[in-house]
Parts: sequence; C-alpha cells; structure tokens
Amino acid sequence: MRAVQVVGYHQDLQMTELPVPVPTGPFDVIVKIGGAGVCRTDLHILEGQWAEKSNVALPYTIGHENAGWVAAVGNAVTNVREGDKVIVHPLITCGLCRACRAGDDVHCENSEFPGIDTHGGYAEYLRTSARSVVKIDESLEPADVAALADAGLTAYHAAAKAARRLRPGDRVVVIGAGGLGHIGVQVLKAITASEIIVVDRNPNALALATGIGAHHGVVADGGHVEQVLELTGGHGAEVVVDFVGEGGATKDGVAMLRRAGDYHVVGYGENIDVPTIDIISTEISFIGNLVGSYTDLVELMVLAAQGDVRLHTQKYQLDDFQTAISDLDGGKVRGRAILTP
Repeated sequence: MRAVQVVGYHQDLQMTELPVPVPTGPFDVIVKIGGAGVCRTDLHILEGQWAEKSNVALPYTIGHENAGWVAAVGNAVTNVREGDKVIVHPLITCGLCRACRAGDDVHCENSEFPGIDTHGGYAEYLRTSARSVVKIDESLEPADVAALADAGLTAYHAAAKAARRLRPGDRVVVIGAGGLGHIGVQVLKAITASEIIVVDRNPNALALATGIGAHHGVVADGGHVEQVLELTGGHGAEVVVDFVGEGGATKDGVAMLRRAGDYHVVGYGENIDVPTIDIISTEISFIGNLVGSYTDLVELMVLAAQGDVRLHTQKYQLDDFQTAISDLDGGKVRGRAILTP
C-alpha cells in the first residue's frame, strides 16, 4: 500500500510502499482509509517538536485524523464488522488502567497514538483497535468527517467543558476561527444558549464563524480587546476558549475575561504570563484541553449526523500530500485539509 512517511525531521515527507496491515491481536481493527486530516500538529512533528515526547522510530507513517471503512477485524471484535463506516479515535487505549476504568481514556497509561508514536493514516490502510472505532451514520462520508477525529474532537472536548459553566445570557469568547475554532463555534451553538463572540485576524474566517452561529465577529486589529469589553458591558466574558495560544493571544484573552471566569487553553505555542496576585484576586481559572474521549467522539458524531456540526474541508489526493502540507503551512487552507487515497 502507499504510505506517506516522516523520514527525518526538517525534511520533506516521502511516499513509500508498505505491506497492508493485518490483524495480529484479537481486538485489532484494520481500517481502509477514506480520509485523513492534515493537522498543524503534523507540521510541528516535521519541525521535531514531538521527537522527544513521542520517541517514535523513523521512518513512520504520519496522520492522526482518520475515517474510513472496516477492512478486517481480530477474532474477538464484536462492535464492528467488515464494511462498517467508521471514524477512528486518535488513541489506542488499554481499557484496564485506572483512567480507562474511569472513562477518562484520553489519559490511558498504556496508550498508543497512531500518527504520533506509531504508524498513522496518511496511507491506504490503518491498524487500530476495537476500542477506537466509532460507527458513523450512513449519511456521513469518511472524507467529510475525518478531521473531526482529532481537531473536531479537541474542539468538542473544550466546548463541552466550557458549556458546563455557561448559562443563558452568558458570553463566551472564541479566539481563532480556523480549523478547530469553526468547529468549536458550532458545538457551542448546539449545546449552549450563550452569546458567542469570535476574535480572529482574518475577516473571511469571521464571516465563516458568523455564518455558522457566532453572534459577533471581532477583527484582531489591535482594538479587539476594547471591542470585546464593549460587547460584554465592560465586564468581560464568563468563558474564553483560546484555539490559538500564541502570538499574544493569551495576553489579550485574559484581558477579555470576566472576574471568576474560565480560560480554556486549546492552542499552544507561548507561555501564559499572569501575576499570581491577579489570579487570586479575580479568581480566574486556567483549564487545559487535550483531545476528547471516546464518549466525546460518539457525542460529536451525533451532532454531525444531525447537521449541527459541519466540517469545512479542502480535499487533496494522497499523492498530493506535499501540496496539502505546503498549503496548510502557508495559511491557504480554510477549514481542514483532507487527504483521500
């Protein structure tokens, strides 16, 4: 099968031929890839940012946002069968550790992360686990939902956590209306009655955000903090969900936050620099967000099937992987880039 691999950091990806994976364990599931999302994390991998954390042996196949059809299963798999249309949770988890037993499988003590520390889905086939596959509605196509497996799942996880705090009449600021942010806006619209304010540098991204449910779009042009404060009566928002996390976004985001507000960190790249006295005197909370759980993915697929969450995509053939990577790196992708074998 064709597979796109990392052969060295600070080097271009390379297409290669590999054997089609087969089930070797009783709970293995082989997925014929219908779509693989191209994520900014993939750029960070090529830059070497994940090298020490993942300890992956090169070369290996990249790609951690995957959906397709079940091609083969191990002899103990009962939840899916060949031909089923599925989306793949990005982690392969053990089901036995304390975190898994508590339903917090994102923090599994024995997890594998295809595309990060083992072979991923920039290929024609992917090996995963019965614990990782979610059957999707027949109305959905793998290439249309693939990036929901990580970008969408991360956005859903953060938005669902934020929703626990939000009440009708509350305001939530979403920083960044890109690949994750435009999903987060839809989730917040679907599961809360809050007023949604989106901040982004790109007017086109803001037009997309208001078109899918945001109540206000604010251009990050230097006066955006004041505009958000004006929209919130001078108090700031009860919740800020930061999908950027760099380029000064955190400083601005904290300034947009109401006393006793929650600041959800999703994007990353810079440090949060807030005097501790300001944190205790205003009782603001900083909340980290990783990828969502298997249950989060199931719930997200319900919203997708209902039409409440739609992924805006640009599709590329697998052979055009370098164009997709370059377009993402160059800021030319609106929504998510998807590779289709």
